[in-house]
Amino acid sequence: MQIQIQCCGIVLMLVLLYFYMRQRRISLNTQKAFLSVYLATIICITVDILSIEAIQYRYLFPEVFVKFVAKSYLVTLIIVAFSALTYMYVDIYTKRSIFWQKIRKYIVLVLVGALGAFLLPVYYRYSEDGTEVLYTYGPSPYFTYGVALIFFCAIFYLLRREKAKINPRRREAVYIWLILWIAASQIEIMFTEYLIVGYAGAIGIMVLYLKLENPETNIDRNTGLFNSGALYQYTEQYYGWEKDFSILVINFENNSYQNVPLKDRDSVKMEIAEYLLHMTDASAFKNSEDEFFIILANTDTAESRVDEMRKRFQSGWGGSDTCLVQPCWIFLPHSSVVDSMDSLLYLVRYIRQENKDVFESDFLCIEQDSIDKMNKEKETEKLIAEAIDEDRVEVYFQPIFSTKEQRFTSAEALVRIRDNKGNIVPPGVFIDIAEESGMILKFGEIVFEKVCQFIQEHPLEHCGMHYIEVNLSVIQCAYENLANDYIRIMKQYGTDPKNINLEITESATTNAKKVLLDNMRKLIEFGVTFSLDDFGTGQSNLNYIVDMPVNIVKFDKSMTNAYFENGKAKYVMDAAIHMIHGMNLQIVSEGIETLEQYRVMEDLGIRYIQGYYFSKPLPEGEFLDFLQKNSL
Repeated sequence: MQIQIQCCGIVLMLVLLYFYMRQRRISLNTQKAFLSVYLATIICITVDILSIEAIQYRYLFPEVFVKFVAKSYLVTLIIVAFSALTYMYVDIYTKRSIFWQKIRKYIVLVLVGALGAFLLPVYYRYSEDGTEVLYTYGPSPYFTYGVALIFFCAIFYLLRREKAKINPRRREAVYIWLILWIAASQIEIMFTEYLIVGYAGAIGIMVLYLKLENPETNIDRNTGLFNSGALYQYTEQYYGWEKDFSILVINFENNSYQNVPLKDRDSVKMEIAEYLLHMTDASAFKNSEDEFFIILANTDTAESRVDEMRKRFQSGWGGSDTCLVQPCWIFLPHSSVVDSMDSLLYLVRYIRQENKDVFESDFLCIEQDSIDKMNKEKETEKLIAEAIDEDRVEVYFQPIFSTKEQRFTSAEALVRIRDNKGNIVPPGVFIDIAEESGMILKFGEIVFEKVCQFIQEHPLEHCGMHYIEVNLSVIQCAYENLANDYIRIMKQYGTDPKNINLEITESATTNAKKVLLDNMRKLIEFGVTFSLDDFGTGQSNLNYIVDMPVNIVKFDKSMTNAYFENGKAKYVMDAAIHMIHGMNLQIVSEGIETLEQYRVMEDLGIRYIQGYYFSKPLPEGEFLDFLQKNSL
């Protein structure tokens, strides 16, 4: 038997080891599993060479020793197969408890395979002249191959069953590795003089290294720090093994380098990267161009270590104490407050958004109340998504009284949702979150469709009504296809566009104004009217009314209340009413709750009154009953 091919495999493995050890590495479970596979494979090839030599020179050694070495090689085949299976399990089952639960039975199988390999007999097949051993055979090899086959079948089964959980590149690499090994085994069976299984295993290890396990793929080329892919794998590993850690996020906004001369900024950035790179008790990751994550494994010393880093930044860079870089700091003392890397990233983004107005050079330590608030918002997002999917979105109607006609001539459509227990959720709980998450677009479309369906089933002229007001959020106003979608829905339900009045807010006019005006133009040409909602809030001024093609202006409840509580507000509101009427626009006064307020607004010439004095928002059935009881 020849050993040249196995020696080539050994050389290939050593070359891979050289390149592997020269790279900076992060301690990932998949890399540890890869090293286990590597170690098992190189031991397998080495023992294969030893067994061949022992058999060839068996007359120099005791027979027991020769067969022990030969059987040891068979056992290493089982260990290689087991290490390959473990390599797959580490990728699929990141939770420590689940991993050991799944792998435990295969450890037993390894022990059974090893015991069988050593206890069962092995025989030699000689050449025709009886001078050379061609290969071994017998119960021990056959039993060993059977056990190894079980492992290979388990790997193939995992590759198919857990396809969605496995890194696609890892799945492809393992497939190549197994195919090489199986093909080499078949060649050895057919041509016993070619001992290539060990070499095929070495080629498989090379495939794994090139496609997945090259440490260089986890390094950011510009800074030498670990990259975002490594960050995700590293933190997910901590979560999977239920290890607590601290995390510091250093964010370099545009003005973080304002005290650094332009000519020095690149060198200062590299100096900072070098400082982070050489920290011995923390791992630094470049998550994006201006964001770095520092993982501190020791939560007990993390706070003092963060203080040291902040002091280093305060001492200046580039050899000057005036060359200061002022990043934004977010510190999470215990990662266990969230359960995954996705949740951690969500938390960091949430904290940045919540503190965007006071974030320059700030140090923010994430407290439990921020986490509770975030979790509450995530629960609300889930509630909104479920309400949309399960048709738990409802439309309530608040009647609007016409002082001129002395009857109810319109109503405002207001969205409500129900939780999974059937309880109504107040709009103040979910509207802002729906806007921030983008789900307000779907919300708005559902509400508008339900309003059109209501008008189809209950023609407004039969109810003494002229139109229904439907709110548009800021996000909807900036949506390019809003007009096309709403026109399509009106055509679908045969809705007369004069029965629809859309409400925009003042803030909407400052965001994507061109898109809003284009949508308004299309809808107005179709026959829809518009009103300006919540006039009197925020940075309101009459220029909004001049710029926007609206027919109605709605005074916010706060503005209405201010008229009765603040003497100066009366003059402001009187002037606004005079100017709005001078532009031939109508006014709706919201938040009217008493007879006195109603009479004052009527005397001021306000055309429409809305508020609890007449009715709270009502569900569809109660609204129809209300109109019937109050029809003139």
